[in-house]
Amino acid sequence: MYAPTPDDWQAANRARWDERVAIHAASDYYDLDAFLAGKDALRAFERAEVGDVTGRTLLHLQCHIGLDTLSWARHGAAQVVGLDFSEPAVETARGLARSLGMPPERAAFVASDVYDAAQAVPDSAYDIVYTGVGALNWLPDVHRWAEIAASLVAPGGFLYLAEFHPLTDCLDDDTGSEVAYDYFSREAWVDETPGTYADFDAATVHNRSVEWQHPLGEVVSALAAAGLRIEFLHEHDASLFARYPVLVRHSDGYYRFPSDRPRIPMMYSVKASKR
Repeated sequence: MYAPTPDDWQAANRARWDERVAIHAASDYYDLDAFLAGKDALRAFERAEVGDVTGRTLLHLQCHIGLDTLSWARHGAAQVVGLDFSEPAVETARGLARSLGMPPERAAFVASDVYDAAQAVPDSAYDIVYTGVGALNWLPDVHRWAEIAASLVAPGGFLYLAEFHPLTDCLDDDTGSEVAYDYFSREAWVDETPGTYADFDAATVHNRSVEWQHPLGEVVSALAAAGLRIEFLHEHDASLFARYPVLVRHSDGYYRFPSDRPRIPMMYSVKASKR
């Protein structure tokens, strides 16, 4: 339901994520055994759009348990830093780094709210600031986020954001064929759904979540206002999970609407550079 931003939004979201770390670490969705054995956690379009990271420094904001962060290190980044507001998530990420033989100077993880990132991370700027899918919806103020993220991009570096398309939050949950929710709503979305996307049937206690949708124009404009130059905005016709029951899983692992349905964007990616 839409509601004014509740005072406990941060505490509620942190409790929800703290509880789900262990569930995610044990889930087939994240499949940590396969990851430790060499499976890449990054999406193919991200690797192609970010390009070669060899020898570069990379900061991953809202990194969860660090699989994407560590994957960038595997692809050659000289140093990666992951930041997340969940202490259990950060501890899990550090454990994975140790299991991969990556010392803190190669792969470091910091527990901090993303709005405090500039004070929390070990360096003042990074060649690449990266944010993966499912991050911006947990933040009430995308303009503040853009200012902080942009401040952490080194001159000549860039920010890369891959995210779920806000249009998907407006369609009905059953078929994804009707507009059911307001695309331009600025109200918080408060939910009490148990379980998690990695295990819908998981028994959970901390189920309260507070989220926001940020229209595409707002995100791009916030990055431009923060002093970054938009290199591209790409929209993708696939999702990482079955956002609607009618979606079909394809051989590339992505979910799309059946072939007899018109396509819509379900993810997007932005690259924005600092001169």
